[in-house]
Amino acid sequence: MAVQNAQEIYDSDVDSGALSGFRVGVTAARKAEEQINLLERRGSQVVWAPALSVDPNRVDAGALRAVTEQIIGQKIDMFLATTGIGTRTWFDAAEEWGLLDQLLETLGGSEILARGPKSVGALRRRGLRELWAPESEEFDDVLEHLRGRDLTGKRIVVQEHGQSLSMVAHALTRQGAEVINVVVYRVESASDPEPMFRLVEALADGELDAVTFTSAPAVAAFMQAAGSVGLRDEVVAAFQADVVAACVGPVTAAAFEMWGVPTMVPDRSRTAAMVKMLETELPLRRSGLMIELVGGHQLLLHDDAVILDGAEVKLSPAPLAVLGALVANPGNVVSRQALLAMLPSGTAGSEHAVEMAVARLRSALGTKAVQTVVKRGYRLAVAG
Repeated sequence: MAVQNAQEIYDSDVDSGALSGFRVGVTAARKAEEQINLLERRGSQVVWAPALSVDPNRVDAGALRAVTEQIIGQKIDMFLATTGIGTRTWFDAAEEWGLLDQLLETLGGSEILARGPKSVGALRRRGLRELWAPESEEFDDVLEHLRGRDLTGKRIVVQEHGQSLSMVAHALTRQGAEVINVVVYRVESASDPEPMFRLVEALADGELDAVTFTSAPAVAAFMQAAGSVGLRDEVVAAFQADVVAACVGPVTAAAFEMWGVPTMVPDRSRTAAMVKMLETELPLRRSGLMIELVGGHQLLLHDDAVILDGAEVKLSPAPLAVLGALVANPGNVVSRQALLAMLPSGTAGSEHAVEMAVARLRSALGTKAVQTVVKRGYRLAVAG
């Protein structure tokens, strides 16, 4: 079984049992065995239902070669690489056709932008260097990077991922660019939808604690399956209540935004990091206090641990004491004097100390997490 890096090797050797008693749905098709193994080694019961075809990389070799030959020899001003697997597959195909050197020479003379580290790796493997890549790994940030630039007459090659980027092409065309879309492969739904239907039903019936997603197309296929069996509203409600929609990265999580589904994303866009996040999050949810904040953020408190959207937040004693007082009265105003009384001994005995503690709390949780009520005090901004 392939393991991505040293951290994942470490994680895969852990038999912690931390997820014992939890049921997790897995929607991955590619590398599903790896993810299932990571979860089961931690004691989780896994329900596997691939949302996409196990062989998603359906390449139309004829069309891909035609667009490759179209590009070669032209003056290409910019190349946008969106996925590592797409870029690798394209270059490998060009190598088989004896066109790789010409393709690399053509693209090498352009301004190269990459969506994320996997695209960067695929480029560098063939001797190409990106000029820029967003830290977020989101393609929207690539477009934001280009927004406002005069692209009149610029010829831009866009390597598509499994879903069409026609809207991207339209946006760049509006800026004056000539866009050539390179469709390397198309992602298809799983040939047998029955496991996905059963996973949707299990989620709607409250039988799952979390569902994991490793691509935006998988999210789309999952929600389409929920709609097909008439359970889309129930699925959204389950995620909004207490089931974790765990996404491997921000691009995957963004696919849930249109449904109003809160998601959790690990610090690193890797399968092992996502599993590690669940290993921390699910036990805390079972034994801790969960609060929904405005903006769809989830605040979890367990003993002295403070978890915001799946990531632990480190608080010094004063802001932690203020948070404790606000959490005890969620949505209600707590006076400055009451908060002052909650501050640890040794803290300066003035309302300025409360203001400083609130400022630090806002810095950690977000500026909208704590609301000021003029002449009365503060309150925790809870949803609903």
